[in-house]
Amino acid sequence: MALPAPAPTSTALITGASAGIGTEFARQLAARGHNVFLVARREDRLGELAAEIERDHGVVAKFASCDVGDAAARAELFKQIRDQDLAVEILVNNAGFSTIGDVHKNPDRQLGMIQVNVEALVDFTDAFLPAMTERGQGAVIQVASTASFQPIPVQATYAATKAFVRSFSEAVSAELKGTGVTMTALCPGPVATEFADAAGFKKGNNTGPGFIWASPEDVAKAGIHGAEKGKRTVVHGIGNRAMATAAHHSPQSIVLGPMASLYRRVVGE
Repeated sequence: MALPAPAPTSTALITGASAGIGTEFARQLAARGHNVFLVARREDRLGELAAEIERDHGVVAKFASCDVGDAAARAELFKQIRDQDLAVEILVNNAGFSTIGDVHKNPDRQLGMIQVNVEALVDFTDAFLPAMTERGQGAVIQVASTASFQPIPVQATYAATKAFVRSFSEAVSAELKGTGVTMTALCPGPVATEFADAAGFKKGNNTGPGFIWASPEDVAKAGIHGAEKGKRTVVHGIGNRAMATAAHHSPQSIVLGPMASLYRRVVGE
């Protein structure tokens, strides 16, 4: 089994744990007997989730409020975890966000995505991966997106950050062969969480047909199952796999032309 067994001395660290996919990762890993360490900005939600998990699953649920896009805040968090002698054997890098709009119209909204979606993800990986390899066991789940398979005008920076996450994760997965540690890139399509509203989608979770929206429960389950099987990449849903493959192999004139125009009309700006 590529997913480490629960142990009293180990924990599963989940970023972006206060809502959506992150919350479900925390619940489902706790249901399997793993202690959890929850990270997000909204301390009140983290506290409520930690109390729920300890009540329902009888594991230890710690939490810390942290803006993962802030390098100094991350450094303080890593120190806090080291000071508690916590062995992070499962790491779920789930924190991330998007915005809708052209880069030249929204220049001040781009770097934040890179800091959270890319810089923080690499920093958390660097902080905990070496100890996993020393112990000879561990699993990292990196939440990417089907947006990673093609450039997306109106979400240019977001798609680029997720392409980085998938590429980085697949390469490191190969580096980890034989170490007892795995890395899985999880690539969901649209998920019914707060993400769409926060990003500025025209109709939030009502953008596009309802059947394209997955539940956070199913997406987290797919990520955990993929990590358990030691999979390098997991694209959630048959439809998403077909669309990702088609977009990845379509001519750029189509991806950046008609497909981009349709997407712009659907999601809005």
